[in-house]
Amino acid sequence: MSVPAAIVVEGGGMRGIFSSGVLDVFLEQSFNPFQLAIGSSAGACNLASHLAGQHDRNRRCYTTQMSRPEFISGRRYLRGGHWLDLDYLWDAFQREDPLDVQGATANATKLVVTTTAADTGLPEFFEPNADELLEVLRASCAVPLLYRKFVELSGRPYTDGGVSAAIPVEEAFRRGARRILVLRSRPADYVKEPRLESVIGALALRKHPALARAIRSAHKAYGRALAFIRNPPAECTVLEIAPKQALRTGRTTRDVGALEEDYALGRKAGISALEEWARMN
Repeated sequence: MSVPAAIVVEGGGMRGIFSSGVLDVFLEQSFNPFQLAIGSSAGACNLASHLAGQHDRNRRCYTTQMSRPEFISGRRYLRGGHWLDLDYLWDAFQREDPLDVQGATANATKLVVTTTAADTGLPEFFEPNADELLEVLRASCAVPLLYRKFVELSGRPYTDGGVSAAIPVEEAFRRGARRILVLRSRPADYVKEPRLESVIGALALRKHPALARAIRSAHKAYGRALAFIRNPPAECTVLEIAPKQALRTGRTTRDVGALEEDYALGRKAGISALEEWARMN
């Protein structure tokens, strides 16, 4: 019997264009040895399109709907609106390039979406059905403050999965995966440090103390995931696929040229990933 395998995809807003390039190569090569696919935020969205077999949809979304000022606008944020308007974005997706929710949830590979519960600050992992998928993905992408609302799921408030489990590799292991491919949106040597914006964000969310604590300690959760990747348990093998250098794309980049360049880097990394996985097995 083969050892259970999983693919784990990091979020990172518009930096997710890199993993979309990797995943498109996987689709083209009919490469899917995974029983489990788990992602956070943009990583979860990329996986949903991938499991639905919607080749190139992720790239189209990043370079069209997601590059519009209707979605990303610092000026709107200063006027009291969303910096990342997920309400607009989800409507635009549905009108112009809808996700095949049936295909994403019917795939033999189980899709797991990472969120952060706003009332506890802890990661929660959903296995949504077709009717639930869009709202669960929206919750996973709801970056605190940049999107000024929480997303309610079964009457509870949820926010960005990247706060509590940006790289949910440990959850993949807990669910039985012993061969894990991790797609990063940061270079392998990137280390998340405590940042002033986390302190400011925690202060702004002081009415939600558990979430504020999670934001202040997000760098620790990130560090634990990296420690697992670097030194997994003896019975587990991890293959990390990451940009070789910092991407041109940042969390809120709207420059289509930069996005296309980083998508191309992802495609190159996808080809290398196929070779490395074959050697690993």
